[in-house]
Amino acid sequence: MCLSDNFGVLIHDPESGRTASVDAPEAAAIVDRLEAKGWTLTDIMTTHHHHDHVGGNLELKERFGCRITGPKGEADKIPGIDEAVGEGDVFSFGPFDFEVIETPGHTAGHIVYYSPKAGLLFAGDTLFSMGCGRLFERGAAEMWSGLSKLKALPAETMLYCGHEYTLANARFALSVDPDNQALQARSATVERLRSEGKPTLPMPLATEFKTNPFLRPDDPAIRAHLGMADASDEDVFAEIRKRKDNF
Repeated sequence: MCLSDNFGVLIHDPESGRTASVDAPEAAAIVDRLEAKGWTLTDIMTTHHHHDHVGGNLELKERFGCRITGPKGEADKIPGIDEAVGEGDVFSFGPFDFEVIETPGHTAGHIVYYSPKAGLLFAGDTLFSMGCGRLFERGAAEMWSGLSKLKALPAETMLYCGHEYTLANARFALSVDPDNQALQARSATVERLRSEGKPTLPMPLATEFKTNPFLRPDDPAIRAHLGMADASDEDVFAEIRKRKDNF
C-alpha cells in the first residue's frame, strides 16, 4: 500500500531482470519493496497524470534510470515520461505483452494495461472493485465507452486497480442493487477483510460482472430500482455515477 489508500504493484521478469511499477504513488514505499525483493526498477507503467499516481516518478527515475511509459493523451503532464502510448499500442515486458486501452473519463487521457497471456488488467482509476473513477475531465459517455471495452475482456482476467475503495463502493452498490445476492455475499466478505486489515484485491472480472453496478447498467433489476427501464445503458450508467457522487 502507498500513501493512504493507493495500491502499488510491482511485476518482475526473472529471466531479463526487468521490474516494472504500475504507477508510482510514492518513491519510498516502492524502494522499500524493491530492496526487500532484491530487484532493480527498470520501468514505470503510468495510467494517468494525477499526483497520487506519478508522485514518485522523478525520484525513482533519478535513482534507477528507469523508463517511464504513459498515456499520449496527457504526456505533457507525466513527469519524466520517455514513451507515450495510446489505443492499440503494446508495452512489451519479458514474455508478456500488455495491450494499451484508452479509457478517458477520470482524466482526459487515462489508459489501462491488459495482458491476455498473463490474464492481468491494471486499471488505474478507471475501474475499481464494485466502482469506477470519478468523472473529472471527461463525461459519462466517454467513461462508459471505456468501461464497455473492459466489460468485453475475459471473465478470468484479474483486476488490479489504483485504490482500496472496495468497502465504500460495496455499500453504495447495495443502494442501487439491493436484491443482488452475489453483491450481498461479496459485501460481507469485504467487510470482514477490511476489519482484519486485509486488502480486497486483486479480483477476477467475473466477480465484477456480477457485482459492480457500473458495469451492469443493462441489468433489469438495477433499471427497475432506478425507474429507468427504457433508458439507454449510457444514461443508466450516468445516473449511477451521479448517485455515487452524492452518496
